[in-house]
Amino acid sequence: MSGDPVPAAPPPADIPYRVPWRAAGVRIGAHRGTVEGSGGLFRDHDLLVRTKDPRRIDLRMSLRDPFENLHVKRFEQRTSVTVYALVDLSASLGFSGSVRKIDVAADLCGAIASSARRIGDSFGMIGCNEKVVPACFWPATTSRGAEAEMVASLRGFSPADQGTLGRGAHGLIDAAAFIAGRRKLVFLISDFYLPFGTIEAVFEALSEHDVIPIVLRDPRELRDLPRYGLVSLADLETGKRRLYVMRPSLRRALIREEAENAKRLRALAMRFGHPPFEVAGRVDWDRFGAYLMGEAA
Repeated sequence: MSGDPVPAAPPPADIPYRVPWRAAGVRIGAHRGTVEGSGGLFRDHDLLVRTKDPRRIDLRMSLRDPFENLHVKRFEQRTSVTVYALVDLSASLGFSGSVRKIDVAADLCGAIASSARRIGDSFGMIGCNEKVVPACFWPATTSRGAEAEMVASLRGFSPADQGTLGRGAHGLIDAAAFIAGRRKLVFLISDFYLPFGTIEAVFEALSEHDVIPIVLRDPRELRDLPRYGLVSLADLETGKRRLYVMRPSLRRALIREEAENAKRLRALAMRFGHPPFEVAGRVDWDRFGAYLMGEAA
């Protein structure tokens, strides 16, 4: 159940992501927006008397109008969105098996932040256990320096040092209040070893946003359990440790319970928009990119 963590593979230069909704922002970016602008995608035609912009008169459309109205082209301005990562920093995120879960979360945040900055989006990060963790609370910004500090603060965080405060993740619900308002793209990063009622409350609190759940798993948590032998298992959320006499039937029961919880989580996440993306150990960046572009679930 323990061993030296394996270093995570470096992320690619860019992680593609897109939003299926029209952003309402006014800052120029890479996403489809609701604001009319001078460039971007063609949207529709309108009458010159309404738009009062003779620079975009469409002669072909105007000549076809039997009422001899002048028509102009209207374009959709590309705009930016605000991206946030909400990171579960409860005690179970302190698990270190094939990799440190905190490091995986930091790698994800770093890759998403740099990709967001390069296309003009702002990125923020909020780490939570029972409360929002001040050291890991970073409002959205496009600053490259702040991006590096965010990742460093997360990588240096130790849930084991938080005592009873590190158990539970109700702070994720509180974090929703900090990002309320205009719709945002939110990456919800957790191992989701939380009461199902808490998970449901987090999704409901974030329902006005586009939420992408990322599930952190490690093969040494359950999949690498021996078929026979004495195994000491710790519940990091409660701090309790129990000694089990492992046998095939118990191993199958634990794996079956994990599969049932994953099924419930998927059903809940799909109700709010996106299926969860599972990271088993290290991040498969190609698969993650395909998932974000809607090519894989």
